[in-house]
Amino acid sequence: MIFDKRFLNVILLGFGFMFVFTAFQTMGNIEKTVLDSINRDDPSFTGDGYTSLAVIYAVFAVCNWVAPSIISVSGPRVAMLIGAATYMLFIASFFIPKTWLLYVASCVIGFGAAVIWTGQGNYLTLNSDSETISRNSGIFWAMLQASMFFGNLFVFFKFQGKTHIDHDTRLVVFIVLIALAAVGVVFLLVLRPAQNADGELAGRDDQGPLHALQRALSLFTTKQMSLLGITFLYTGIELSFFSGVYSPSIGFTLQMGENVKQLVGLSGIFIGMGEVIGGALFGILGQKTIRWGRDPIVMIGFVVHIVSFFLIFLNLPNTAPFGDTNMPAYISSSQYLAMLCSFMLGFGDSCYNTQIYSILGGLFPDDSAPAFALFKFTQSVAAAASFFYSSHLGLHAQLGILIALATLGTVSFCWVEWAARAKRRASGHTVGEEPSFVDSASVTKEN
Repeated sequence: MIFDKRFLNVILLGFGFMFVFTAFQTMGNIEKTVLDSINRDDPSFTGDGYTSLAVIYAVFAVCNWVAPSIISVSGPRVAMLIGAATYMLFIASFFIPKTWLLYVASCVIGFGAAVIWTGQGNYLTLNSDSETISRNSGIFWAMLQASMFFGNLFVFFKFQGKTHIDHDTRLVVFIVLIALAAVGVVFLLVLRPAQNADGELAGRDDQGPLHALQRALSLFTTKQMSLLGITFLYTGIELSFFSGVYSPSIGFTLQMGENVKQLVGLSGIFIGMGEVIGGALFGILGQKTIRWGRDPIVMIGFVVHIVSFFLIFLNLPNTAPFGDTNMPAYISSSQYLAMLCSFMLGFGDSCYNTQIYSILGGLFPDDSAPAFALFKFTQSVAAAASFFYSSHLGLHAQLGILIALATLGTVSFCWVEWAARAKRRASGHTVGEEPSFVDSASVTKEN
């Protein structure tokens, strides 16, 4: 019965995030395109999509250090509600296109992102155990990334035939996205308190916010977290690339045809398809992941991403991230190849993220809030840096950075996984059990 209640919590969590991020991921995917259109209507508006996203992830990174302390006081459910509210405020800020408001709203949502994602990782871990963490991570990820379908499908039809996103079109899109985020808040409101395997309530750290910060600092210095940090950096760089650079780059490549703007939404749909298929597949294979190891899935993600980067290099011109361009690519730019690459970017991303969720929940079950906060801190630092340089570096340079970090991140993840497997065998753990790498300075049961 407890298992059923905990699994129901995971499903409700997945629906809540699916609707909230249907709104935000769609907004992030079209932000650069929409802001360029606002600037054409109102030259006094100088807000930039890449800069806005960079601010979001920079504030996100800083606030991840205080997120475990907030959660130690509020618990993960209240923290996630606070975070979700900031996402609605961010989208609402687009009703009043002011440059200063855009960047203030970007700061606010950066704080909210730190709180909602740390709360999510904590809540997911509290409702899982060593045998269910891989399955729950995969299912949650598939539900979350289903958000890429609905919002982007709506945008695909709404932007059809448009080379300029006019005021009325923008208004309808913003209203729909805020309504979707509100539905997600309702699902988060009905979440039940997390229960441990004994049926006892879990979720708060009775030792206070200062102790939560100390645990995060202790965990940050461990060898395993340092190695995983390289993987986190890569996921941040590729997250910013597929969520804020790649799809607009397709829309700016005029060689694609007359309806190129609607391809921005279609690209998001194909990214979502890859994410959902990967998450569902790895959720179904959750038990086998623990038995075979997480490294084969991460290696599959590496190969898929490297192939997609090479195809993007051939298919899009180097100037595509900067705005509308008629520059030719190495081959005749193909809409079909662009959509294939979108799918591969999403599938590869699901390979990395589902296994990161699994390894953090498995290796650091007693320090889930700081572990996920450190993951999001490192990932968001990389994403912020990527959005800052995206306005200045051509597509080819960005792809080179992605390839280098993909290689290093994959090697470091496999190193930690192999060490965990060796320790599990040496300590006589049965299949499905995880040894904890958290040292005595950072071990405190989260309850």
